[in-house]
Amino acid sequence: ENLRMWMQAAGLLLLSVTTSYGAHNYGDALGKSILFYDAQRSGDLPGNNPINWRDDSALHDCVVGGWYDAGDNVKFGFPMAASTTLLAWGFQRFKDGYTTAHQVTKMYDMIKWPLDYFLKAWNPHNHQLVVQVGDGNADHAYWGRPEDMTMNRPCYKISTSKPGSDIAAETAAAMAAGSQVFKGHDNSYSQKLLTAAESLYTFAKGHRGIYSQSVPQAGQFYGSSGDKDELCVAAMWLYKATHQAKYLADAKTFHENAWAWALSWDDKKVACQLLLFETTKDHQYQTEVEGFFKGWLPGGSITYTPCGLAWRDQWGSNRYAANAAFAALIAAEDGIQANTYRKWAVEQINYLLGDNPHNGNQCYSYEIGVGSHFPQQPHHRAASCGNLGTHCAPDALTHNGPNPHVLTGALVGGPDNQDKYADKREDYVKNEVACDYNSGFQGALAGIVHLQHNHHMPTTHNKCVCH
Repeated sequence: ENLRMWMQAAGLLLLSVTTSYGAHNYGDALGKSILFYDAQRSGDLPGNNPINWRDDSALHDCVVGGWYDAGDNVKFGFPMAASTTLLAWGFQRFKDGYTTAHQVTKMYDMIKWPLDYFLKAWNPHNHQLVVQVGDGNADHAYWGRPEDMTMNRPCYKISTSKPGSDIAAETAAAMAAGSQVFKGHDNSYSQKLLTAAESLYTFAKGHRGIYSQSVPQAGQFYGSSGDKDELCVAAMWLYKATHQAKYLADAKTFHENAWAWALSWDDKKVACQLLLFETTKDHQYQTEVEGFFKGWLPGGSITYTPCGLAWRDQWGSNRYAANAAFAALIAAEDGIQANTYRKWAVEQINYLLGDNPHNGNQCYSYEIGVGSHFPQQPHHRAASCGNLGTHCAPDALTHNGPNPHVLTGALVGGPDNQDKYADKREDYVKNEVACDYNSGFQGALAGIVHLQHNHHMPTTHNKCVCH
């Protein structure tokens, strides 16, 4: 009798945990996202490299290290810096999420890789920043692993005569945010990042200009629409790090009173508004953030798929929804419509992790390696080639079968506006992966684990709950 009562009590407890903790293993998804970034590493890989099908590559680049951008082998500085800033922000804000998921050490290891690269890319003495390594067109004509590359990899820089205040400010923001997450963990490294961030920000502010006009080779792939949002975000992270009033004053000057189209590698207006609001508590910035989400939540201007994905654009639809979910969780922490935004954000991440109609509604995760059903053919050169030391098969791109290597943790581009998706390697719209695709997504996962840990998990109502 006592045993039966204990089992019933245990069952009730399990039910309550399932209800309050959500339908998916967000901590597992978080840890796997870190592994995706480890698979993107360029340069001299460390002894603790967890990806056994990756090895040293591009050791003769003008700046060694950093991340390959997506399924290709170019190092594009603008999305790399934007991704690093978002990842550092999520780590700083939701560190208890990383702690609960037992991922703190791995996250420090992962986030240091691009930060080390930025420290080498910026030369404060001659005021030059390396913003791209590799030619996009030549690289995209080559389907093979980065370890086997033999083509020339040109080095593109901005300078006082070829300005790029957008990418300089974004890189400064990444290092300033990085200095915050390393403070108390490695104080000398934190200070090194802050010193570099301050000099790079000063350079950005003093030499205004669009980097993709100075470096047209980047504009074809990651053209920039302006620099005010990056300058604002950089100034805010420097204010957080130094508490110097000049940085807050700068941020207010660069701030734009506009509703952003999305939070993305190019558009950080809502990030600027959020950072200003949480520092100043000025109602103006709250109104702007609420305006952004008015456009994103049901009833706003955004398209919703039948199963509930907030679908902003065909190219990387999952990424835009995940970034907005991350921003929503940050806004909720700042006291802006917490219940509404948390529920919406978790529902968006639930869609990505399985609450969608693909594969007969059998919990198909758009994050590779999560659960039993996920993409087998991401558009990714290294993962599509066989074991190191062998030739990459001539049909590695076109072969209709699983990649030889599982690109664990990568979030693929995603479905069309009717929830339709096909797992085809050649489809670089729906099935490519990229550093920026995972950045807000990973921060949102950490935010959700944070909610679980603090017993603030919302009750969700996904339209297509998987089974």
